[in-house]
Amino acid sequence: MNGTSLGFIGGGRGALILLSALEKNGSLPSDIVVSDMNEAPLATLKQRFPSIHTIAGGNAQAAGQDMVFVALHPPAAGEVLKGIAGAVRSDAVVVSLMPKITAAQISGMLGGFSRIVRMIPNAPAISGNGFNPVVYPSVLSAEEKGALGRFFAAFGACPEVAEERLEAYAVITAMGPTYLWFQLYELETLARSFGMTEQEAADAVRSMVRGALETMTRTGLPPEKVMDLVPVKPLGENETAILAAYREKLPALYAKLKN
Repeated sequence: MNGTSLGFIGGGRGALILLSALEKNGSLPSDIVVSDMNEAPLATLKQRFPSIHTIAGGNAQAAGQDMVFVALHPPAAGEVLKGIAGAVRSDAVVVSLMPKITAAQISGMLGGFSRIVRMIPNAPAISGNGFNPVVYPSVLSAEEKGALGRFFAAFGACPEVAEERLEAYAVITAMGPTYLWFQLYELETLARSFGMTEQEAADAVRSMVRGALETMTRTGLPPEKVMDLVPVKPLGENETAILAAYREKLPALYAKLKN
C-alpha cells in the first residue's frame, strides 16, 4: 500500500508515532497530508518529515485521501468529523485513533460513511514494537482487511479485537507505558549514581526488564511464585500504596472512557 495517500486530521503525537513507524519500516507513502488547527505541531512534523504537506485550519484536503487517520481528542471529534463529512471519498478508509467514540457514532458524524476502522495505538509503535488493537468494519472485504493488516504491521502487533474492549486496551496498553517508564528511567539514574556508566546502566535495566517479562511468560509459575523468587524487596512496604494508586486511578479512567 505504499502508493496509498494518507491524511492525518490532527498533527500531534499520534501522527508523529505512526509516521515514524512507517518511515522506519520503509513504507512511508509519498503522498501525505496532515491538518491541524495549530501551526506548532505541524511545524514539528514538517521538520521531521519534509515531504509531507501540512495545512493549518482546514481539514478537507487531509480528509480526501485514500486512508484518513483521525488523531483527535474525543471532545473535538464531533465538530471536526461533521465538517469533513462531504470531503471523505466513498472508497476511502477512515482510521479512528480515538477511544470513547464508537464506529457507529463516527459513522453518524460522517453522514453514514461506514468504512471505519478503529485502532488504539501505543507509543512503542514509534519503533515498530507497538501493541495496537484494531476493529474492522464488516463492509470491508477479506482482501481489504488483509491489505490493511499488512500496512498496519509497520506499527507492531495489531490484533483484531471486539470494539467494546477498546477502552480497556486504551487504559492498559495505550497508557500503560506511562505507568512504567518513569520508574525505569529512575532506576537508570540511580544505577549511574552507583557508579555504572551510562551504557552499563541502560543495559542493566533493560536486560532486567526483558528477563522479568520472560519469567512472567515462560516459567509457568503463578504470580505469587514469580514475585517470591527474589527474597529482598526494598519497596515491599510501598507496594500497598502503589497498588492503591492503580486501583483508584485506572478504574475511574476506564469508567470515564466508557460513559
